[in-house]
Amino acid sequence: MVQTKLIRIRKRDGSIVPFDAGKIELAIYKALAATGIDRWELAASLARRVIELLEARTGEALPTVEGVQDIVEEVLMTGGYPNVAKAYVLYRQQRAEVRRLKRTIGVRDDLKLSINAIKVLERRYLLKDEEGNVIETPMQLFRRVARVIAAAETKFNPSADTKVLEESFFGIMSNLEFMPNTPTLMNAGAPLGQLSACFVLPVEDSIVSIFETLKNMAIIHQSGGGTGFSFTHLRPKGDIVRSTKGVASGPVSFMKIFDAATGVMKQGGKRRGANMGILNADHPDIIEFIEAKSDGVTLSNFNISVGATDEFMEAAAKGKMWRLINPRNGKETRSVRARDLFDMMVSNAWRTGDPGLIFFDEINRYNPTPQLGRMEATNPCGELPLLPYESCNLGSISLGRMIVDKEVDWQKLAKTVELGVHFLDNVIEANLFPLPTIEEITKNGNRKIGLGVMGFADALVKLDIPYNSEAALDIAERIIKFIADHARAASAKLASERGAFPNFTGSIHDRPGGPKLRNATVLSIAPTGTISIIAGCSSGIEPLFALAFIRNVMEGTRLLEVNPVFEQAARERGFYSGDLMENIAQKGTLGEIQGIPQDIRRTFVTDWDIAPEWHVRMQAVFQKYTDNSVSKTVNLPAEATPEDIRKIYTLAYELKCKGITAYRYGSKKQQVLTLAGHIPETAAEPVPYTTVDSEFSGGCPTGTCPF
Repeated sequence: MVQTKLIRIRKRDGSIVPFDAGKIELAIYKALAATGIDRWELAASLARRVIELLEARTGEALPTVEGVQDIVEEVLMTGGYPNVAKAYVLYRQQRAEVRRLKRTIGVRDDLKLSINAIKVLERRYLLKDEEGNVIETPMQLFRRVARVIAAAETKFNPSADTKVLEESFFGIMSNLEFMPNTPTLMNAGAPLGQLSACFVLPVEDSIVSIFETLKNMAIIHQSGGGTGFSFTHLRPKGDIVRSTKGVASGPVSFMKIFDAATGVMKQGGKRRGANMGILNADHPDIIEFIEAKSDGVTLSNFNISVGATDEFMEAAAKGKMWRLINPRNGKETRSVRARDLFDMMVSNAWRTGDPGLIFFDEINRYNPTPQLGRMEATNPCGELPLLPYESCNLGSISLGRMIVDKEVDWQKLAKTVELGVHFLDNVIEANLFPLPTIEEITKNGNRKIGLGVMGFADALVKLDIPYNSEAALDIAERIIKFIADHARAASAKLASERGAFPNFTGSIHDRPGGPKLRNATVLSIAPTGTISIIAGCSSGIEPLFALAFIRNVMEGTRLLEVNPVFEQAARERGFYSGDLMENIAQKGTLGEIQGIPQDIRRTFVTDWDIAPEWHVRMQAVFQKYTDNSVSKTVNLPAEATPEDIRKIYTLAYELKCKGITAYRYGSKKQQVLTLAGHIPETAAEPVPYTTVDSEFSGGCPTGTCPF
C-alpha cells in the first residue's frame, strides 16, 4: 500500500473525508488493465509518483479529488503510458457524465449507485415533499427503514438498545447485502406504513363476497401490495342463480372486473397493481380460463395459473378422461381428455406466456398449518402460497456479495441470514396492516416471513461456475440448505425470546423434542425486480439475461450497461474494450464474439445460452429447501416449440416444484426486453442492441413481477 502524509481530501460536493491512497492505486490499475497491462506493482509505482507530486504541490493546503485526478493523468503521460492515460481520461469523462445525469434526476447520491438505480429510487422509493421534490438521499432511505424496523424491538423488550440493531440493519442495506421488499422501502416511516408485499384474498360464491374482496383488493393495491386469488369456488358460466332466477356469468367475467379495477389504480401512487388468478383444472370453465389471455389484451394486470393436482397430471400422462366438477353442488358437468386439456395449457403458454401451473398437492404436502385449511392461491409471482387473508414480508440476500476471493464467505452469509430473519420478524410488528383480518392472521396467527436470495448468477460467475452445470446445482444446494438451516435456527432463537407463532400447536413444526419457531415459514425465493436494480445485482435465482445491453434509463437517455463482474474479468484478462462491449450488446451473447477466452465464454452464459431443463433443475434445487415457493421464469428463444413447454411443465412436476412459468420470447406484444436484431411492437426495423426498460433486472421479460 502506498504511504503518504496526507490525511484528508475535499470531495466535489465540498465535504472533507479521510485520504485513501489505495483508491489512487486501484484507479491506475484499472486504467492499466483496460489496456492489457495486468501489473499491480506498476500501478503501485505510478501511484507513489502521484503522491509525491501531490504532497509537493499542495503543501499545507487540502488536496481535492479533481486535483488528484489531474496529477494521475500527468504521471501517466510523462511516464510513457499515453494509452493508459487515454483510458483514464475516458473513465473520468464517463464518471462526469454519470454525475451530470444524477444532478438532472435531482437526487444526491451518497452511495455511488448506478444512474438507473438512482432513477428507480427517485421514481418509487425516496420520500418527497408536497410539491413532489425528493427530500431524502439513498443513505437516508436506508436509515429511515432501519430505524423504524429496529424500533419494533421495544415491543418485546422496552429497555432494548435499538441503536445497535438499527446500525446492523442499516449496514446490510447500505452495503447492498440485503434488501426488504418494495413496500417496506417505500412505506417504513412514512404515513402509509404498510410494509408487506404479498396477500391472498378469498373469493367465495356470492356477490357480497366477490365485491367485498374487490374492495379489499383496492385497499391493498393502494398500500403497495400485490394480491392473489383462487376463483375456483365460483359457479361456472350458465349455472343457475336461484336468488335472481338468472344464470351465472362465470369466474372469468369476475376476473375481468378485478382486472379493470386494478387498471385504474396505481399502488401507493407509485406503480400499477399486480394479481395472480388461479382456477383448478377440474372447474367447468377451465377452457375459457386457459384461453382468457390469448388476445394479448384481456387480464393484462393478472398472471394466471392452472391449479393442477397429482391426479390431473397423472391422468394427462396416461391419457385418461378428466371430470369437470361444478363447485356449487360437487356434481360432474362433463368429462374431457386430460391430455387434451394439458395440450391446451401448453399451446396457450407457447403462444401467449399464460397460463403457468401451480401444483397444489405438492404445496399442501408442506402446508405448515394444515389444521387451518388447504392453501388454494399464491401471491402474484407464485413464490408464496398463502391461506385466505394471510400476508407475507419478503427480503433478499445478495449472494454475489457473499463471495470473497472465489469462495463463499459462509460466516458472513450466516450473519446476514440471522439479521434478515430478525429484520423480517420485526417488520410484522412495525407494519400498519391494510385490514384487521390480515393483521390478525399475520401477527397473531402464523407470522410467515420469506427470506430469499438475489444475485445468484453473480455469485456463480464470481465462483467461475457456469449456470448450466452440475457444479452450479451442487453449490446452489449447499447455499440454500445453509440458508435454510440458519434461518430456522434464527427463527427458533427468536421464539425462545418472544414465543412461537400463535398457531404453532398442530402445525407441522409441532414435533416432540423439536424446536419451536417464531415463524410458520422462513424462506421464499422472489423475483426481486427493482430491489435487484438498487442492489446492483442479478434478479432472484435467474441467469444473467445479457452481458452488455442498452438501458432506457429515462426519456431521452439510453446508456450502455455492462455486467460488472464480466467487465472486471475482461479488464483483468486484458481483452476489454469499449468496442467489444458494444459488439456484445449487438450480438446479445458471447456465442459469435471472437477473442473471448474459452473459460470466460463457458462461465458467462446467459438465459439464451441455457437449455430449458437447467432452468427447471435449478428451480427444483432451491425448492428442495424452501418452505414457501420459488419464483422462476424459464425463458425460451422465439423459435422454441410447444413441445419444449410440455417438457418444462412435466419436468417441473416430476422434480417436485410447486409451480412453473415458461415464457417464449416475443409471445407477448409488450415486453421490457428486446433482443438485438428483433423488431419490437412499436418499431419498423430491428433494434441494433439488446435493449431493456429502466425497471427490468432479469426474469420475466413482460415486467409482470414488480416486487
